[in-house]
Amino acid sequence: MERPPENDCCSVCHEDFTLPFQANCSHWFCGECIMRVWDHSAALQPCKCPICRRLITLLIPGEMPSQHLQLPQATQVLRNVEAYNSRFGGGPRSLIQRLQDLPFFTRRLFREFMDPQRTLPLIFRARMFFAMAMSAIYVLSPVDIIPEGIFGLAGFLDDALILVVVFLHLAALYRSLLLYRHGGT
Repeated sequence: MERPPENDCCSVCHEDFTLPFQANCSHWFCGECIMRVWDHSAALQPCKCPICRRLITLLIPGEMPSQHLQLPQATQVLRNVEAYNSRFGGGPRSLIQRLQDLPFFTRRLFREFMDPQRTLPLIFRARMFFAMAMSAIYVLSPVDIIPEGIFGLAGFLDDALILVVVFLHLAALYRSLLLYRHGGT
């Protein structure tokens, strides 16, 4: 989503969103509120989401009304979030964290891919097309590491593994694109 849900409020301040940001766990917060949460936690680690307790490694700005951008603290909040993303957005993440982030990045990538107003860079589209084409060729080809004809349902494991790896690759590509767009490393 480009903006928080209509009838929702920030779970930290319990008021309407000012300078809304979406975390990699899909929850929305006011930029100032989530920076305050981080200020009161370990400064050398990313903060945990106040709702689901997952580590927040990326904050993406939502659509912001022009009157919110005129607030004096808006530039400071944007600068703080940019520093947060550059500090925690590009670091190594565990496989579990990547799998947890997969639905978030896949939904955003699909929405962006279907939106005619947005254009993805050519190199990103080429890598995405190549990864999807190669995985489709492997999954549809009769040559398998674990053939379905011999092993039955267990034969689909290699196909499922290939698809998971492709989606992880696409999510990582899209995450790096978002970091680049929003001032990260």
